Amino acid sequence: MEIIESLEEIPVQNPQAEDFSYSDLSWTKFGTTEHHDEVALIPYARVEEFIIGECSNPECPTRFHIERGRKRSRGSLREYKPDEYLEYRLYWCSFGPENYGEGGGVLPSRKYRLNTRNRAARPQSMRGCTCHFVVKRLYARPSLALLVYNERRHVNKAGFVCHGPLDRDAIGPGAKKIPYICNEIQQQTMSMIYLGIPEENVLEKHIEGIQRYCGSDATVDTLASQYVHKLGMIIKRSTHELDLDDQASIKIWAERNKKSIFSYQESSETDQFMLGIQTEWQLQQFVRFGHCSLVAADSTFGIKRLKYPLCTLLVFDSRHHALPVAWIISRSNLKSDVEKWMKILLQRAQSVEPGFRINGFIIDDAAMEIDPIRHASTLHKKCDTIEVQRELFKCLGEVVYSIWDGVDTSKVLERLTLDFSDQTAFMHYFTSIWLPKIGMWLSSIKILPLASQEACGAIEAYHVKLKVKLFDDTHLNALQRVDWLVHKLTTELHSSYWLDRYADESDSFQNVKEEYIASTSWHRASEIPDSAVILDSNNTVVAKVRSQRDTNVARLVWNPGSEFAFCDCAWSLQGNLCKHIIKVNTMCENREGYGDSMSLRSFKEKLTSIKMKPMDDSIALDLSMALTLQMFDQIKQLVKLSGTDDISNIVNDLPVKWGCRKGRTTVGIPASIAAFTKKRSQRRKR
Repeated sequence: MEIIESLEEIPVQNPQAEDFSYSDLSWTKFGTTEHHDEVALIPYARVEEFIIGECSNPECPTRFHIERGRKRSRGSLREYKPDEYLEYRLYWCSFGPENYGEGGGVLPSRKYRLNTRNRAARPQSMRGCTCHFVVKRLYARPSLALLVYNERRHVNKAGFVCHGPLDRDAIGPGAKKIPYICNEIQQQTMSMIYLGIPEENVLEKHIEGIQRYCGSDATVDTLASQYVHKLGMIIKRSTHELDLDDQASIKIWAERNKKSIFSYQESSETDQFMLGIQTEWQLQQFVRFGHCSLVAADSTFGIKRLKYPLCTLLVFDSRHHALPVAWIISRSNLKSDVEKWMKILLQRAQSVEPGFRINGFIIDDAAMEIDPIRHASTLHKKCDTIEVQRELFKCLGEVVYSIWDGVDTSKVLERLTLDFSDQTAFMHYFTSIWLPKIGMWLSSIKILPLASQEACGAIEAYHVKLKVKLFDDTHLNALQRVDWLVHKLTTELHSSYWLDRYADESDSFQNVKEEYIASTSWHRASEIPDSAVILDSNNTVVAKVRSQRDTNVARLVWNPGSEFAFCDCAWSLQGNLCKHIIKVNTMCENREGYGDSMSLRSFKEKLTSIKMKPMDDSIALDLSMALTLQMFDQIKQLVKLSGTDDISNIVNDLPVKWGCRKGRTTVGIPASIAAFTKKRSQRRKR
C-alpha cells in the first residue's frame, strides 16, 4: 500500500449502510516512511454510526469508551496543518486497557476512577484489550472526521484474543445472568468434550451439576446449553500450533500457562530444553497420594519417536492405580538438571503441605541418576527408600537368579548364548540392546530392592494408555513437535484421568468407573477364581489358567512364581504383564517347590542386614530393635488397611492423639497468623 503524505489526496467515504465498520471502508497509509497510520475520512455526522458498527463485530462484540479527549475552539490557531484537530477523542475497547484478569493489573498512570456508565462490562471483566482508534474532527474542515486506527485486533499485550467467542476465559456483559459454574462442573464438562462424548450427554450432565446450585429453571437450561455449545466450539477450534516454529509456539504456551508450569528452560548453546508441567489438580493429587507414600517414574517413553523423551511422575491412588502428577519433557539426564526440577517440585508440594515427604521412589531405568533424588531427599527429608521397577527381558530369569546366588556373570551369559545359538534374531537383539546394559541392571538389582508386581502392573497400565493417546496413526506427522505433545497431555490425557477419579469418588459415570477399575492387570487377576489355576507339584515349570469365557481354552504360564514368568496369551506376547501371570504368582506364594519373589528376597535381605549390624548387648541393638518393631507395626497397620472393606473399623481402633494444651487453639492456623494473634494479645495485656 502506497504511503500518502498529503491529507488532500485522501477521498471522503460515506457508506450507504446505516451502520458500518472497519471492513466497509478503504484505509490509506498516511504519514511518512518512518511513521505512518491507517486512516480514513468520513463525514463527522456519521462517527456514531461507525462506532456502533465496530461494537457489532461478531468475532469480538464489545463497546468503546472515550479513554482521552481534547477540544479546541475555532479561531484559536493562527497557523495550522491540514490534520490539526478541532476535537480529539481516543476510543478504547471497554475490555481494556486495564487487565483485571490473571497476571494483569491497573494501569500505573490511572489515578482516578473512570466513568463506567458506558463501559461494556464491569471492571472485573476488563482483560487488557489493546484495540483502540482515534477520531479527529479536522480544524480546517469541521464537517469531516479523520479516523486513525492504531490497533485493529482485540488482543492483549501478549498477542492473545482476550474476549469474545474465541477467548476461552471470556466474561461478557451478561455475566450476572449466567448460572454459577464451579471449577468441578467446568472441569467435568471440559473433560467430557475432550474425550469425544456427544454434546447431548455433556449438556445433560452439565445441567445436573448446575441444578445442584441454581435449581430447575428454563432460563438456566438455555444458558447452560449455550455455554456447553460455546465451550465445545472453543475446544474444537483450539490448536496446538500457536506459531509455525515449534520453539516459539512452546514459548507462547508457557507464557500463557504459567500456573501449570513448575520448571521451564529454553534450549541454548549451554542448556538443553526442559519443560515441567503440573496442573493445580495434579498438585492436589501429588500431595494427597504422594505424602508418606510411593512415587514412581516412567522415564523411558518416546525416546525414539518423540522429539524429546517424556518422563512422568506417578503416584498410586486409593485403588493403587498409577496417577500422573507431573510431566517433564527433556532430553537432559544431567544430575544438575534432574536435581533442579526435583527440588522445585518438592518445594511446590511443601508449599501446600509443609510436612510433605515421600517414603519411596520407583525408577524404571538403571541408567537414571538416583543421586539427585537422594540429594533432594537429604535436603527435604523426603525419600527413605528407592526401588527399581523390573524391566529385564523375561528370558533372563535364570541369568538374574544365578547371579543373585553368586554365580559368575560371564559363565551364565556364555551358557545363555549357547542355549539360544539357533535364535539368530533374538541373539542379535540381545547382544546389541541388553548385553551392554546387563551389568548395570544386575548391579542395580543387587543394590536396590525390586518393586512388586502390583506397582509394575499399575505403571504398565499408564504406559499403555499413553501409547494409545499419543501414538495414533492420525498424529504421526506431529510427533516431532513439542507443542503437540503438551497439548495432548494437558487436554485429553489430563481430562481422562480427572474423569476417572471423579467417576470413582462420586459414584457416577458407571461405564467410566468400571473401565477405570479394570484398567490394571492386578485387578483383572483378582477376578480369576482360584479354581481356574492348575498347579502341578510334580512339574513346577508350567502352570495352567482356564479361561472364564471358554472353559475349553487354557493359558500356559512358564516359570510360575517368578518375576520372569511369561504366558502364551496375546497380551503377554507383546511384552506386557498379563493377568494370568499375576494370578499364578499369587497362588504360588508359600507353596513348596516355588521360591520367593525377588522383591520378597530384597525385603528379607534388608531385614537381615538391619539385624546383623548392631553389636550384641549394645545400646545400638536396643535402638535397632525399637525401630524394627516400629516398622513392623506400621507394616501390620498397612496390611490391615489394604485388606479391609470398612475403614471405620480401623479408625475406631486407632489411638487418640492429643495436641499440647498450649498449641490447641492454633492447630491448623498458619505460623504467620498465629504469631500475629499472639502479638495482638500481648499488646492488649499491656
